[in-house]
Amino acid sequence: MGAVTIRDVRKNYGNLEVLHGVTIDIADGEFVILVGPSGCGKSTLLRMIAGLEDITGGEIEIGGQVVNDLAPKDRDIAMVFQSYALYPHMTVEENMGFSLRLAHVPRDEIRRRVANAAEVLGLESYLERYPRHLSGGQRQRVAMGRAIVRNPQVFLFDEPLSNLDAKLRVQMRSEIKMNHRRLNTTTVYVTHDQIEAMTMADRIVVMRSGYVEQIGSPLDLYDRPNNLFVAGFIGSPAMNILDGSIEGTSFVVPDVPAIPLDPEAVPLRDGPVKLGIRPEHLVLDPAGLQAEILVVEPTGSETQVALRIGSQELVGVFRERIPMRPGDTIGISIAAKQVHLFDPETGARLGD
Repeated sequence: MGAVTIRDVRKNYGNLEVLHGVTIDIADGEFVILVGPSGCGKSTLLRMIAGLEDITGGEIEIGGQVVNDLAPKDRDIAMVFQSYALYPHMTVEENMGFSLRLAHVPRDEIRRRVANAAEVLGLESYLERYPRHLSGGQRQRVAMGRAIVRNPQVFLFDEPLSNLDAKLRVQMRSEIKMNHRRLNTTTVYVTHDQIEAMTMADRIVVMRSGYVEQIGSPLDLYDRPNNLFVAGFIGSPAMNILDGSIEGTSFVVPDVPAIPLDPEAVPLRDGPVKLGIRPEHLVLDPAGLQAEILVVEPTGSETQVALRIGSQELVGVFRERIPMRPGDTIGISIAAKQVHLFDPETGARLGD
């Protein structure tokens, strides 16, 4: 069983605490992604699971065994790094089987495991090539194959797609997810790219400054963010946040007509509040709020438009192809059932 349990884990560098009591339960076979901005502690936590960083406090269990004091080689994990770290003088087959040779696995067993991993990764015709003869995506597959042949309880990925171009990243995301379904091995994956997290994870752990902000499925986090940080981090473009106040059943912003709200969708209380609305939940409406167009970014299937309403700026994503130019004014309305309200002082989402 490859379940991973992280209990109240802390990490200090001298007097500086960078992880503040992190607790996460990862089920056997689950694909969990740690995501957050640079410096949030996600890679440090992954390295602690791997045994590459000491644990200052708390416990980490892998397969029901506390591994705090175990060496990396004894934890039954395999790690794939951002850099491929392939041996240039070895063939693909030799690179994939190298860790097994070090472990004195019989030669026939090494060949069998390498052949199986190559079949899973589509590398059968590349086994005799050297890394210099491979593309970036093929090298990353070899690095994954080197992990797969070990048949570990847990795979650990540390931003493995960062060195690839945009098109190849999309392809590799699909391949990693498909391989996870085939192998059903517990996977902990670190990225700063929330699109990777949304498209690949069973569950996402959103981190900030050494704390866990929210854990949930991609759509849970997208539809019901716990706070302003998660609301702004998950989703591209980010959720629009407007400053204003509730008066009766309306959201009031200076110099803007009152925006009607749905009492069944959000808790209404008079006073200051921050209103969140996803860009795709702005609707073109000639009779709606008048917004000045600042920037137009056509992407083909949709158009992203930066807008100004009163003194506040927001982004809309529209499927309609209507002529829009900077400086023009368009009418928009807000989908009342898709609104989120946040406490302006704590940032917490209001109501459940």
